[in-house]
Amino acid sequence: MPGKTRVHGHGTRHIQIPRNYCFACGKDNPEGMHLKFHYEPRRKRFVCDFRLTRKFTGPPAHAHGGVIATILDEAMGKVNKLRHVIAMTSEMKVEYLKPVPLRRPLRVESWELRVRAARCWRAARPPSWPSIPSRCSRATCPRVGPRRLE
Repeated sequence: MPGKTRVHGHGTRHIQIPRNYCFACGKDNPEGMHLKFHYEPRRKRFVCDFRLTRKFTGPPAHAHGGVIATILDEAMGKVNKLRHVIAMTSEMKVEYLKPVPLRRPLRVESWELRVRAARCWRAARPPSWPSIPSRCSRATCPRVGPRRLE
């Protein structure tokens, strides 16, 4: 994959996390979503292509809104890799415009908006979700030091 770098888990070059039980991206979580992200340096975007199965149903034949929020939150969390930090979402806004269909190819992208002191602002959007107008999710993420993770 020229121009793309695979992104794994939530560890940084300073903090190693040997097992990944994250619900969204954890390969060690048998009940998880197993989302796989890659980084496109030219566009400065993290990207994930996936399909949602029936186990993520909300309204009939569509994804549950909480699952959509989880995907957007996870995408924005991957942006922390650029600064080698762990930062957890303290505030997030998602604008739901239309339901997201199940069992169709979907994509989510995320990027950094700005950084000030120990706070980071991120954005994510689903550019390819069928018949859904483009929308953005934004989050504020305070950085977390290694001691606060213990």
